[in-house]
Amino acid sequence: MDVTAAAGDLLASLAARADADVAAGTQRYFPRKIDALGVSNASVVALANGYVRARPDIPPATRLALTEEVLSRASHHEEVLLGFALLHKVARTGLGDELLDRSEHWLDTYVSNWAQCDDLCLKLLYPFFLGHLDRIPWTRRWVASRSPWARRAANVAVVKFVRRTVGRTVFELPLSHVFDNCTRLMHDEDMYVQKGCGWLLKVTAEVHQDEVAAFLRTWHGDMARTTFRYAIEKMDPQTRTSLMTLGKEPPGRTTR
Repeated sequence: MDVTAAAGDLLASLAARADADVAAGTQRYFPRKIDALGVSNASVVALANGYVRARPDIPPATRLALTEEVLSRASHHEEVLLGFALLHKVARTGLGDELLDRSEHWLDTYVSNWAQCDDLCLKLLYPFFLGHLDRIPWTRRWVASRSPWARRAANVAVVKFVRRTVGRTVFELPLSHVFDNCTRLMHDEDMYVQKGCGWLLKVTAEVHQDEVAAFLRTWHGDMARTTFRYAIEKMDPQTRTSLMTLGKEPPGRTTR
């Protein structure tokens, strides 16, 4: 495969689907201006899947090279999503540690908003970790990254593994992993990193409510209001009310 030509064809096909009205509607999900073509997520995935389905003999390594080429040429939001979508089907069994290495680079270099970060975490890293549970601790190094998106990903990449049935076993993310990540990141200046902490605590509270409540009682004075609000959102009313007396605002509906 000529990876350079293939990337050009894919990017041209994506651009042909651009819709100014959709682009304008996409912007409402982002507080800062993004460069969007106006192509729905579903259409991006369909384009990627259709391309690789028509070429079933493309090895995972070549797909990875194609993703790298697409990302290196991306100037619009959906082009980044397209690069990731090319790897969705091979993330679990077709790739190894090279995906983690490249993911850290992508978060630092190409990811520029929460949606791209979460797409990488939930559509690539989630299936990868389903096949490589022993590699989950790798993400802890991202806590110290210079990239806020890598720091957010340190938590978002593991939210589905707080308690997860994988085959015939049940995997549980150690509470020490959760609490150490959140202790180290709760002072982060980036709003989306703070929200990532709150998201992980919220999901953890669904399984370990008492432990998360104790963590919040200890650290609420150091914690951003956004993080606290996310963390208590799914707790039972009595516990939530008790925690609200600590001086944080009661939660409304939250978004990522």
